[in-house]
Amino acid sequence: MPTKMSSPMRQHQHVNHLWNDAEAAKLDPVARLVYRSNLLGADQRITNTGGGNTSSKVTESDPLTGKPVEVLWVKGSGGDLRTSKRENFSSLYQEKLLGLQSTYLARHDKGPKSQAEDDMVGMFAHATFNLNPRATSIDTPLHSYLPGRHVDHMHPNAIIAVAASRNCQRLTREIFGDRMAYVPWMRPGLELGMAMQRLAQASPDLRAIMMGQHGFISWHDDDKACYKQTLDLIEEAAIFIEGRYQEKGGHATAFGGARCRSLEEVRRRELLARVLPWLRGRVSEQRRLIATVQDDDSILRFVNSQDAARLAGLGTSCPDHFLRTKVQPLFVDWNPQTEDEAALRGKLADGLDRYRAGYRAYYESCKRPGSPAMRDPNPTVVLIPGVGMIAWGKDKSESRVTAEFYNCAVEVMRGAEAIDEYVALPRQESFDIEYWQLEEAKLRRMPPEKELARQVAVVIGAGSGIGKATAHRLEREGAQVVCVDLSAAAADATAKEITDRAGQGIGVAGSGISGCGPAIGLAANITDRASVRAMLDQVALAYGGFDIICVTAGVIVPSDMTGHIPDEKWALTFATNVTGSYIVGDEAAKTWRDQGLRGSLVLTTSANAIVPKKGSVAYDTSKAAANHLVRELALELAPLVRVNGVAPATVVQDSSMFPRDRVLSSLVKYEIAHSTDESTEALVAKLAKFYASRSLTKTPISPADQAEAYFLLVSGRLSKTTGQVLTVDGGLHEAFLR
Repeated sequence: MPTKMSSPMRQHQHVNHLWNDAEAAKLDPVARLVYRSNLLGADQRITNTGGGNTSSKVTESDPLTGKPVEVLWVKGSGGDLRTSKRENFSSLYQEKLLGLQSTYLARHDKGPKSQAEDDMVGMFAHATFNLNPRATSIDTPLHSYLPGRHVDHMHPNAIIAVAASRNCQRLTREIFGDRMAYVPWMRPGLELGMAMQRLAQASPDLRAIMMGQHGFISWHDDDKACYKQTLDLIEEAAIFIEGRYQEKGGHATAFGGARCRSLEEVRRRELLARVLPWLRGRVSEQRRLIATVQDDDSILRFVNSQDAARLAGLGTSCPDHFLRTKVQPLFVDWNPQTEDEAALRGKLADGLDRYRAGYRAYYESCKRPGSPAMRDPNPTVVLIPGVGMIAWGKDKSESRVTAEFYNCAVEVMRGAEAIDEYVALPRQESFDIEYWQLEEAKLRRMPPEKELARQVAVVIGAGSGIGKATAHRLEREGAQVVCVDLSAAAADATAKEITDRAGQGIGVAGSGISGCGPAIGLAANITDRASVRAMLDQVALAYGGFDIICVTAGVIVPSDMTGHIPDEKWALTFATNVTGSYIVGDEAAKTWRDQGLRGSLVLTTSANAIVPKKGSVAYDTSKAAANHLVRELALELAPLVRVNGVAPATVVQDSSMFPRDRVLSSLVKYEIAHSTDESTEALVAKLAKFYASRSLTKTPISPADQAEAYFLLVSGRLSKTTGQVLTVDGGLHEAFLR
């Protein structure tokens, strides 16, 4: 008989013990489950993003009979433990879940086991408690059929390293003795749940099971004890692995030792800035992808090693990993010490061809009757010695998670190789998970992608006014947005507004797993070509490339009372409003051509380009030049890039071109009644109302009105329009073309 599960670990070095008794005491049973789940999900060494399940069996009052019933609350399909709330958990009658075993066995006897398993997922709905709409996870039987009132199923790197070792069963016993049982790889579902149930029934004191190739599961009748037990088991595995790792030489001999050296950081970033857009164009042959770069010590140690090609070729072991990373990454056999960028591009191109052919062969050899159609055959992870890892996804969030998952896979391989020999799932098993009909159904349930999804938009002048409104507008349509301004603080502020609303943080492009989310802020001076190039290179490091550029930055310098404007102010006006837009378009064109994906450039002109106005000669003539620049660049960049313009009339609200002193001077100029004691907002409103009175629509023009025009021009709605200027002026008949 196994001994009772003890708690040998008093302090944890490899996981974070975060439980707070005072906090937990305030919570009801389901809230305590959410609390425990959030704590476990907060540490990526315990489980990966979106991975793992937790549950609690709670006594509830039946809504029909009023009688007490046992209800299983378990994390539902999708979601993430770290951020889960009560609504992310399914609730099911425990008695009905237990009753599904006989239904499954009856169906299993009449047909294929895999089909019977899939049929059971549809049956979960019949066990739903209190009409809970949350979709039930395929892992539900694992939680229902184990005896503990509280169950944690986690995917820690340390445990998976044991699970992915050739001699997993022997190592499980060596590390944990008879405190943890072992079950070989089985796809999650009733069959696995029933196998675990038999193990628990045979050993009533058992509290944990190692799941071959997958992870582990542990249970207890006390939720705090369950939490601590989960941490203790992970800690034991980590200590065992690290001891063996150090015995074998640690980092110096990891993965067979180094085959090459990393490029210095500056050279890595320079190389990536040039290669990433080109690579993005090639992996986006079916649908555009967004990149995340990881080049920290741990990933460089792996890609530079002797064993990297062998281990990468084996693929990942944990199903949670390869659903994101595909069955294996693309490893590029490039030597940074002896080969140049041209050689790297050549090997990447050849590698992509081989990868696609190999993926098609994998699909054809493993597909079953009724398998979903083959998905994009391009890799989602690319490994380059001396440079690091590039992960791809439909947006920044997905590519960051893909990077996180492959980083976990590297840690699993490191641990497995330290204690034994790393093994991956057989290809057929991998395929059956990747192309599982239930996973396909989950993909189909996802909402349709937004109009600018998978695109990267650079908004120059995003610190205020039209630029800020445009940045927000494009992000709401699904674009990843780079907020650029002469002021780094202003650019960062707009990016923070966007990321705060989206619930994702911002970070520095290209540092470790790039921390940027749907928006980043960058500083640039568009009159300085080197500054523009540096900014575009940062965009490449953050997202892999770009698709859209909107230039809203501009400057207006009024003439003095005599109508004179100093030469230096004239030069500044043209440098910003004309030359700056040309520099942006010219530098962006180099990247667009290398990337090979269709793009869109929108410049800002003005109604003043058509209507001369006394006192703004430099501004008006510069905008007239900008109007023609739109047409010239449309010719230069065709057919790959569409170039259009937006011609606003005067926008006073939130405009950096209308500080308080200019508003006051305009009110004086137009003899509009006002007091210098009034607030800036009140003065702006008076001036905006005056400008509106001169238009046909008689309504003030806001930055949001202009942002709508930028969105329209960069979207697919006007995909055949180029070389045009869209006027948003409220109807100034003086500006009608003639």
